[in-house]
Amino acid sequence: MRFSALRVFAEAITGHKGWKPLWRNPEPQASYDYIIVGGGGHGLATAYFLASQFRQARIAVLEKGWIGSGNIGRNTTIIRSNYLLPGNEPFYEFSMKLWENMEQEFNFNAMVSQRGILNLIHSDGQRDAYRRRGNAMLLAGADAELLDTAGVRAMYPWLNFENARFPIKGGLLQRRAGTARHDGVVWGYARGADLLGVDLIQNCEVTGFRIENGRVQGVDTSRGYIGAKKVGVAVAGSSGRVMAKAGLRLPIESHVLQAFVSEGLKPVIDGVITFGAGHFYVSQSDKGGLVFGGDIDGYNSYAQRGNLPVVEDVAEGGMALMPAIGRARLLRMWGGIMDMSMDGSPIIDRTPVEGLYLNAGWCYGGFKATPASGFSFAHLLATDRPHDTAAAYRLDRFGRGHVIDEKGVGAQPNLH
Repeated sequence: MRFSALRVFAEAITGHKGWKPLWRNPEPQASYDYIIVGGGGHGLATAYFLASQFRQARIAVLEKGWIGSGNIGRNTTIIRSNYLLPGNEPFYEFSMKLWENMEQEFNFNAMVSQRGILNLIHSDGQRDAYRRRGNAMLLAGADAELLDTAGVRAMYPWLNFENARFPIKGGLLQRRAGTARHDGVVWGYARGADLLGVDLIQNCEVTGFRIENGRVQGVDTSRGYIGAKKVGVAVAGSSGRVMAKAGLRLPIESHVLQAFVSEGLKPVIDGVITFGAGHFYVSQSDKGGLVFGGDIDGYNSYAQRGNLPVVEDVAEGGMALMPAIGRARLLRMWGGIMDMSMDGSPIIDRTPVEGLYLNAGWCYGGFKATPASGFSFAHLLATDRPHDTAAAYRLDRFGRGHVIDEKGVGAQPNLH
């Protein structure tokens, strides 16, 4: 079933009786060539690219809940490639290029909106840092523009430019960045993978790994044992406890990241804005709600809910940036579990167990990395070689001293 304007029109005049489920709900087979643990964006994208780009078959995705029930369905939807370091920027620019062709590739409306992202500048030192970042982006083939105060005022005249503590002195703009519908992304990859023969097994929790002579043989699940030649794990904030079942301890911590949506307002924010004097980012949804967030909660947790001090901190950041939202009411809030690595950058690599592969440590960057993460992980599973743009994301880099510390805060996951 392909979607088109003609199909939508035809269904509209016939009572929408011809639509079918987007994917099958099969029973698990006894064994597969590839098992992907985790039915979120990264896991589904991996399965999709394994089948579409690397022509692999007999693939299953195992999800303990329903497809898209994790972080992919509870995030602030921002996509961008405005990174600095050579280990990160080429990867996220590769992801940006995949975002731009995603909907045409799998024939599904993911509502990719390249409305731009603006990182605000509040000091002379920050201007120098953003100029350096912008040049690094240009060298990696991305787009970047450095705006002065007048340039920012022309875009968002209602921002608090005269704040004595945080005056707005300019901004770094990436016009190709923007947002995408998180549910649309997961549904599109799920549908695309299913059409290519991938089995999407829901309500199937992995309870253990069967390992013999240092090689994985398959996984024990809540629906029985399933054999596999290769197993890839992409479970975000649950990476630590899932990989512990294979006897591995990861260099990550799990923290809650909260996000918020206000009541519906008239259109005021065309793109995405980040507050340079604090961790606050905001965009406006198609329904009019302001979608925003800030820092993670400082304590380790597997709960998908946060604590009130972060709510206060995020609200203060928003008020400092744009006092006009002070009377807007908060409609809802939620939390996702972030797998925070020791240097704030991800891991896509083989593990010491032969046939067992890991995709983890995405910190704040998981959603925007979805296409490139899936492609790179599929490349690793199919070829046993890292993709060029993900070559720095090795699991042993912490022991070798080759960390990718984008924020420069050291080995403190809670600060990344």
